[in-house]
Amino acid sequence: MSDATTSAPVPGTSARPVDVSERVALLDVLRGFALWGVFVSNSITWFSGNVLLPRAQSQALAAPPFEAVVNSLYQFFVNQKFVTLFSFLFGLGFSIQLARADARKSSIVPLYSRRLAVLVGIGLVHMFAVWLGDVLSTYAVLGFVLLLFRQRSDRAVLTWAGVLLVAVPLLVPALLHFIPILLHGAQAAAEAAKATDEVDVRAKGQLLAGLSSGSFWTAQAANARFVTHMLPQSRRLLWMATILGRFLLGLLAGRHLLLQDVERHRALHWRLFVWGLVLGVLGNGAGVLVQRLRIAGLMDPAKDTWMLAMNAIMEVGYLGLAAAYVAAFALLFQRERWRRAMQVLGPVGRMALTNYLLQSVVSIWLYDGWGLGFIGKLPPSRCLALTLAVFALQIPFSHAWLSRFRFGPAEWLWRSLTYGRIQPMRLAPRDTPATLTN
Repeated sequence: MSDATTSAPVPGTSARPVDVSERVALLDVLRGFALWGVFVSNSITWFSGNVLLPRAQSQALAAPPFEAVVNSLYQFFVNQKFVTLFSFLFGLGFSIQLARADARKSSIVPLYSRRLAVLVGIGLVHMFAVWLGDVLSTYAVLGFVLLLFRQRSDRAVLTWAGVLLVAVPLLVPALLHFIPILLHGAQAAAEAAKATDEVDVRAKGQLLAGLSSGSFWTAQAANARFVTHMLPQSRRLLWMATILGRFLLGLLAGRHLLLQDVERHRALHWRLFVWGLVLGVLGNGAGVLVQRLRIAGLMDPAKDTWMLAMNAIMEVGYLGLAAAYVAAFALLFQRERWRRAMQVLGPVGRMALTNYLLQSVVSIWLYDGWGLGFIGKLPPSRCLALTLAVFALQIPFSHAWLSRFRFGPAEWLWRSLTYGRIQPMRLAPRDTPATLTN
């Protein structure tokens, strides 16, 4: 959801939204691809109500052989890979904006801070008024932290990325598990953990009841109440740490023009593809195996303490497969035939903020009780089919919109509030629809 550009600004010029001709087409395509995967994840896990259902009911929906295969494929290829990719692109977009600010001989801090402040506001409205799974506000808050790394060395950025993506997922679950045992004893710690789980289950049950009701206001009030339950949880801090780590990898990639100059980095992309597949298969294969063993009742995370390492193992798997996706897209995009096919996603990525918000609005209508009422009723395959249908409609919508306008409506609002003046919305005569994918 960040601007992606190629040409450098003239020193001394003021900051402005980028023109169509200045964008890096590959980044828009990747952003559109990432948006599809994030939508699939949100739909199968949250919009569908799967994560809110009692375990037995959730497992029953995915129990038939075909559904079990679909669910396993989702866990292996989609779950957490696309939010990883999206976070990486956010960090890379920051790097590009930093380079543009340096070319203007100006500080990035004032303008970028305004961008983030506006994004916080949009995200909070989305979170409380539409859907609790908002990532915009989290990205914006962590964007302020990202500013602290703008002048740090590559080694420092890479070290912090390693700490946040590997060390933190190893240490935090271990500390949360063992510190209560050391302070209060194993039995008291187990009882406290059980009580916390019961509170969580009760909160999810209340949310599911609210979303299943026939009242829009009841559903949205339940959504807002669950946000207040969710925000203080310690696991959210772990999630935020991993997102920041992914931002930092994107920052490094942007500094070295990994996606802006693919030909120069062709050999590196091939290595990323091969090693990403290896790590992705190992990490995600372990995750799918553990999930199947848990469903079969052959493994209990509360008793098997070695499972505390799974967060770090799976994070490596997420990063590996996301890296393979990026490298594959970058390499294929250099071939004319593939580029023409892949550019169909470009307009979706250019108005990613609008499409992301639109996905939430359409999804609560599809699943909540005041709408079509599919929540808690659809197996993974049907959720996937619905998601594909909605996304398939967003593609021509994005093309049609950007054939007439410079920005998506949400992007226009974001930029107008950031720059403190209303931005021109319609395309200038020199900007024809054909330039949208150049």
